[in-house]
Amino acid sequence: MIPVDLKHIYWRSRRGLTELELKLVPFVRDCFHDLSKDEQTLYEELLDWEDVDLYDLLQGRIVSEDPLVTSLVGKILAYDGEL
Repeated sequence: MIPVDLKHIYWRSRRGLTELELKLVPFVRDCFHDLSKDEQTLYEELLDWEDVDLYDLLQGRIVSEDPLVTSLVGKILAYDGEL
């Protein structure tokens, strides 16, 4: 069950690209509360990205110079949760 305070982030994590949804939804459901406040804010900022750009970031086609982004992407990719 998704806590009430996470529902808006959970629904924003549902994307048009299935590949994104398969990574983001389980991650936000299971890991979001364990992130630092800065990482939580960054995650929400990443949700403003277009699907194709966010997908490219998670695929390594776009590489961020921001170590916090790199770290968060690593955490998202490392989590192997299921929908």
